[in-house]
Amino acid sequence: MKIKMNRKTPGDIAFDVINGIILTLYMIVLLYPLLNTVAISFNDGTDALRGGIYLWPRMFTWKNYITVLQKSTMITAAKVTVARTVIGTLSSTLVTSLLAYVLSRREFLFRRQLSLLYVITMYVNGGLVPILLLYKNLGLTNSFWVYIIPGMVSAFNMLVMRTYINGIPASLSESAEIDGAGHMTIFFKIILPLCMPVIATISLFTAVYQWNSWFDAMLYNRMSDNLTTLQYELMKLLNSVTNNNATAETMKNSTGQVTPASIRAAATVVTSLPILCLYPFLQRYFVAGLTIGGVKE
Repeated sequence: MKIKMNRKTPGDIAFDVINGIILTLYMIVLLYPLLNTVAISFNDGTDALRGGIYLWPRMFTWKNYITVLQKSTMITAAKVTVARTVIGTLSSTLVTSLLAYVLSRREFLFRRQLSLLYVITMYVNGGLVPILLLYKNLGLTNSFWVYIIPGMVSAFNMLVMRTYINGIPASLSESAEIDGAGHMTIFFKIILPLCMPVIATISLFTAVYQWNSWFDAMLYNRMSDNLTTLQYELMKLLNSVTNNNATAETMKNSTGQVTPASIRAAATVVTSLPILCLYPFLQRYFVAGLTIGGVKE
């Protein structure tokens, strides 16, 4: 029996070629700034001022990274950033998952009204000054917990999680209830194991937010050096380069071989590398976590 093979038409071939060219150019546009920053971070700062560095350092050196890592504030910022990322991700994922489970229960009377209320919070807020006054009255300013408590519930992540849970057959929960299982047992032993793809997705969303956040450190904890974060320290470095202030000049003159631009590149790599290393391990969960929830029984 002969199997008839579908041959590509000239239009299909042209589409594949054009699509490949566009995606290749898009990949180059995305990767070049990253690779250029890495190359500058490993290059001698004085030599980098000459320009002409593209994808590979011309005069390799570790001095830029040594200068960044020797700053006492960077070590403290790294500890605070790791702590807020781990604690914030775990607490937010747990609280958001519990809320999503409650709002997905058909017997819960006000689930639609509460879901609408959370959607409204995605578009309307009280403003920066009222939020600052609220946090101050609650004792959250100059505190580590200002990084954790306000972000425990994410309306967007809750909606994603709720949609996924709605796609799980209700017969699983009903059979567990017949056997005498309570809501906590159903959530932790049935719902939670089945929601691992979407949990990995929202955990990555939360971890990236916690790792990259710097505005809350500047706004609420700028007077506490022991509560600074990596991204806030990077922001201060970027400002020092832009404004050419005394801090940048001190770094330049004290070593003789590093410049504000090279320090900025090294700091950018240091603050970005850990979260970039996390992406390849969780990327495959994105499609499953965001689309399987649309499958209904």
